[in-house]
Amino acid sequence: MYIFVDTANTDEIREAASWGIVSGVTTNPSLIAKEGRDFKTVVKEITGIVDGSISAEVMADDAEGMIAEGRELAAIHPNITIKIPMTEEGLKAVHVLSKEDIKTNVTLIFSAAQALLAARAGASYVSPFVGRLDDIGNEGLRVIEDIVTIFALHEIGTKIIAASIRTPMHVLDCARAGADIATVPFGVLKKMFRHPLTDQGIAQFKKDWEDAGLK
Repeated sequence: MYIFVDTANTDEIREAASWGIVSGVTTNPSLIAKEGRDFKTVVKEITGIVDGSISAEVMADDAEGMIAEGRELAAIHPNITIKIPMTEEGLKAVHVLSKEDIKTNVTLIFSAAQALLAARAGASYVSPFVGRLDDIGNEGLRVIEDIVTIFALHEIGTKIIAASIRTPMHVLDCARAGADIATVPFGVLKKMFRHPLTDQGIAQFKKDWEDAGLK
């Protein structure tokens, strides 16, 4: 399973990229707004940091507007993937853009049925939201499992991005379930490094080294 970082903060992206683990970046309007910077400027900067899929979301409500925005964003860099909401108008836009070889990521997916429709419309990626489903008492992981099963059974090439990741366990569960990608907030990525036994081991090694008078 590949790892994307879910942020629009370019400092966080640079740090995550330096670890050698990041294969792409996802953004959304909320993340962009949090940075208080020009949207296209941020997206273009990100393409210079990570050599992989960079999801940039359209804001139009109608297919015509989404298509126009998608073409404009795709022109920024070949690695741009157009993020489009799971709506009827959204799938119309996906259908058109996919025929133009513009990569698309259908977002705000909460069921396997939605994922199937998005894939058949031509989506390059589908993004089921694990955490938000868990928040309302549904099993987000079950949706991932269902999508993986359906796509495998029918040989659907659309990639599954597990989104709305809240904890390191979400990442591991999605990996076990067969998601192609997990897009992970920077803070959760940092937590994945941590284990008390690792910290204890490092401290013990240093103490033993110093006690032995080694330099």
